[in-house]
This record gives sequence, structure tokens and C-alpha cells, in this order.
Amino acid sequence: MPAKIKILFLAAEAEPFVKIGGLADVAGSLPLALRSLPFEATGGAMLDVRLVLPFHRAIRAEVATLHQAAEFSVHRHGGNIPVQVLEISSGGMPVYFISGAPISNSPTVYSPNPALDREKYAFFSLAALELTRQLDWYPDIVHANDWHTALALYALRSQQPDPQLRRARTVFTVHNLPYMGGDGSDVLSAYGLMPLNDDSLPKWAQTQPLPLGLWSADAIIPVSPTYAQEIQTPGFGCDLDPYLRTRTNNLSGILNGLDINTWNPETDKALAACFNANELPVRAVNKAALQKALELKDDTRIPLLVMIGRIDQQKGLDIAFEALHLMADKSWQFVLLGSGDRALEDAACRLQMDFPDRVRMAFRYDEALGRLLYGGADMFLMPSRYEPCGLAQMIAMRYGNVPVVRATGGLKDTVEEGRTGFLFGEASPGSMVEALRRALTVHADPEKWQHYQRNGMREDFSWPRSARRYASIYHSLLSGL
Repeated sequence: MPAKIKILFLAAEAEPFVKIGGLADVAGSLPLALRSLPFEATGGAMLDVRLVLPFHRAIRAEVATLHQAAEFSVHRHGGNIPVQVLEISSGGMPVYFISGAPISNSPTVYSPNPALDREKYAFFSLAALELTRQLDWYPDIVHANDWHTALALYALRSQQPDPQLRRARTVFTVHNLPYMGGDGSDVLSAYGLMPLNDDSLPKWAQTQPLPLGLWSADAIIPVSPTYAQEIQTPGFGCDLDPYLRTRTNNLSGILNGLDINTWNPETDKALAACFNANELPVRAVNKAALQKALELKDDTRIPLLVMIGRIDQQKGLDIAFEALHLMADKSWQFVLLGSGDRALEDAACRLQMDFPDRVRMAFRYDEALGRLLYGGADMFLMPSRYEPCGLAQMIAMRYGNVPVVRATGGLKDTVEEGRTGFLFGEASPGSMVEALRRALTVHADPEKWQHYQRNGMREDFSWPRSARRYASIYHSLLSGL
């Protein structure tokens, strides 16, 4: 085992530089958590993790803090594409931003044009590998995330001529299996990547980036243990489940972590009153502030239910809306914060019209309101049809907001029925109603309810816990070298 393990960490987005979705939270926190692990957690090796990102137009970084790390070119059919690499230090970790025409010509992190994204991320993936040669810094581990960086792993396995780079072991974290990148035949050909000829993958998958990443990876890491099991079944496997079942020995789920400094109810300035698990009565100040700001009935005894995040079929909002209709005989208030699917937004508006005195909608991104909802509402609803990991339920628990969730993916792994929250099995309004009625019964007993809140607030969802699991994977991949 080397005294230093060099890890090339590739992602499409990462906090604090650019954030579109949950991947940014992972890529912004996990590399730093890995670098901070004590030696006993890494087999006595130092983890030299370096993060590589595309230099998107939306990147937030002071130009004065950037310096040029390398200049080279990536070969594409018909010529070479110049590459410029800028470097910055973040928490003592080198972060590299790769720039070149396929990236700079793209106005957004993720394009509505799949072909444009395939071109951009194929270029990025190959440039990231060449960067290690230019720096004379050859990684022991190449860690890719989702389809955007999957072709880096495929290039390593299928045709990497450099023996020092080819020796790297590979890890592929799957954040959301259905998003595979689409047919990349033209991109593979343009960048000199030979098509896959392996019947272990379905024919349609042999040109799609994410399946190629799965095929190439030494270790496949879905973002929760339950999701790791689910994607090996027809219901969640997106027709890749037969292949994934052949990779069981290389597949293990690791929960994403939570930045407990960013999400801390004791110090959160967005709250009307900060609190901890021993000061739960103080939390009512936040609920009262919410009810006043949203013009809801000013009565902290009424259960306040919330949903926060992307408005999408995956998240099961239609299930929640119907469940609330079925609960019309009970006392509750409901707030939805987020934006997305227009048809679901229209359904949300109809719900508000049906319950004008107790339903509020905010179709926008509003971090301050979101934090107050986490810290003031009673129940956090996540009736997801599938949920690879989910961070919102972890944030809710940390803020004393008791989750009512569907038992799928990371929700099942983080919420415990009868101790930290309430779960239901079927993705149906009736099943959700049963869980909501259990929750309302417990809520009516303040002592029991505070027991749930304290249990949730004391759960350990910190990144060091997850980082130790990743370090163990790295160690096992390298132990035979």
C-alpha cells in the first residue's frame, strides 16, 4: 500500500464553485472530507485528492485567485482542440478547471440539447486524463460521478496507451441511474474511442456514457445501500439490472453525507430563533414566524407540513396532493417550496384553491425561506417514487423536522419508523395517508413528538462517516497492487 494515495475526482459541478443539483453538494464536500480523514481511517496512507471541473460560464471563482496549470490539446477527428487548465486552492485542495471550445461554447452547465452535453463532457473527460500526464501526477484512483465523467473511465479501460495512467483503479458513483447520457456513437467516434463489443451490456447501452462507466469501473457506488439493491431489480434498473446483478461483488451503496456546518440549527442566521436538541420549545418561534409570513392561521398546535425541492414526477408530489385531499377531515397546514414541472405546479395551485386557508405555494428557489421551513415546520414530506439518496430528509431531521417518507432508496436507509420518522411502502395516496395519520397521532402528544425530533437531530449524517467508507473502497482496490 503506498504512503500516499492519489485520487483524481471528476464531477460536472461542485460547491462552492457551481451548483445545479445535489451532485454539487457531494463533489464539494466528499473530496475535502477524504483529505481530512485520520491515518487510521485510510490504512496509514495520505489521501491526495484533487478535484477537476469544467470551467463553466457559471463558475464562481475570483479571477485573481486562479493561475494557469497547463496548456495542451485533445485530439478530435479533424484536428486538435486546445485546452487551458486553471487552478485554485480550496481548503488546501487543488481544484482544476478545464476550459476549451466544447465547454466555453456551452452557455449552461447542463444543456437541453443532449448532443451538446455529450460533446462537452466527452471532451472534459479526456482532457482530465491528459491533465494528469501534463502535471506528471498519475492517480492511483480515478473517481468519476454520473454519466458526465463516465467516459474517462471507459477511455482508461478501453484504450489508454500510457502504462502509468492505465494502472489506475476506477470508482464510479451513480447518483441517478436513469440519466445515462443518450446515444454517444458520434462522440465516441469523434474522440477516437472504440465502440464497446461486449454482450454483457445490452446493445443499446454500448454507446451510452453511463453504462460504459459501469462496464469500466472497478467499483460501482450507488449513493445509498438500498438504492444499490433497487437498481438490480426490474423496477429500478432501467433495463441494466441483469448486467448489474453480474457486478454484485463490485457494487456497494454508500450514503451521501451532509455538511453539518452549513446545516446547523444552532447557528443558522435564516432562523427566527436558533436551537438545539435540548431547546426544542424554542423551535416554536420559527413556526410562528412562518405562519405569520405566509398568512396562515397563527396557531403552533396545528401540524405544519412542508415539501422543498424540485417539482418533478419522481418526487411524488401528485401522491402528496391526493393524500392531503384524503386528509381533509384532519387539522393541518401545508407549504410547498420549489419549481419545475408545469403540470404539477398547476396541480399545486388547484390544491391551494381547494384549501385556501391552509395551503401555500412558493414556486421559486428561496434559500432563506427553505431554511426557515426546515427549522419551523413539523413534518417533512418526501413521497418519492424513487430516491437514490436524498439530502432533504437528513437536513429536516437535523432541524427537528420529522420526515414522512416513502421507504425507497436513501429514504429507507436514513429514516427509521417509530424512532426518527414515518415510512410507507406503496407509491400511493392511500399508503401515504396511513403514515400521515400515524404521524398526526404522535404529534398530538408533545412528549412523544419531541422524542422523534431529538432522535433525528442526533443522527450522524456527517461527511466523515461516508468518507471512511469510500476510503475503505480505495484501500481494497489498491491492496492487491
